[in-house]
Amino acid sequence: MIIWLIGLSGAGKTTLGKELYHQLHAETRHLLYLDGDEFREIFRNDVDHTIEGRRKNAERISHFCKVLDQQNIHVIASVLSIFPEWQEWNRKNFSKYFEIYLKVPINVLAERDPKDLYQKAQAGEMDNVVGIDIPFPEPLNPDLIIDHILQESGIKKTAEFIRDRLPPLD
Repeated sequence: MIIWLIGLSGAGKTTLGKELYHQLHAETRHLLYLDGDEFREIFRNDVDHTIEGRRKNAERISHFCKVLDQQNIHVIASVLSIFPEWQEWNRKNFSKYFEIYLKVPINVLAERDPKDLYQKAQAGEMDNVVGIDIPFPEPLNPDLIIDHILQESGIKKTAEFIRDRLPPLD
C-alpha cells in the first residue's frame, strides 16, 4: 500500500509521516518512509520549484512508489502533491492507495512557517511558493482529511487516528 500524505508546506506532512512510520514499522514488514524534499536531494536538487520542476518531481515520486509497490514494499510518502492527475494516476497504478489530506488554513501555516516560506513570499522575496503564487488544488477524493484541530491533540494521537482508519497493510 502507498499512504500518500498531502498538504501545503508546514501542514505537518513530514512530522506526521515519520510518526506514522514509527508506529507501523514494528508491526509491518517492508515499510519505507519517503519525504518529497528528501527525494529531491537524491537527484541533487536537479529540479526547481516551478510548476514544471514540481511536475517532474511528482512523476519521479509516483513512479518510484510504483516500483516499490510492485515489490510488496509499503510506502508512507509525505508530498506537497499539487497535481490532481498524478493523484489519479496513483489510484490507478498502485495495488492499494490511501490518500490523506492535511487540511490546514493558510493563516495557520503562516503562523507555523518553519521555513519562512510564506513570510518571504508575501514580502516578494521568494517565488514559486504553493499557496501563495502557485495554486494548491485541494485533493478531490482523499480517503481521509486531517484538520489542524485534530493535529492539536498531538502528533502521536493524530498518527494513531490515521492508523486506526487504514486498511490492512499485509
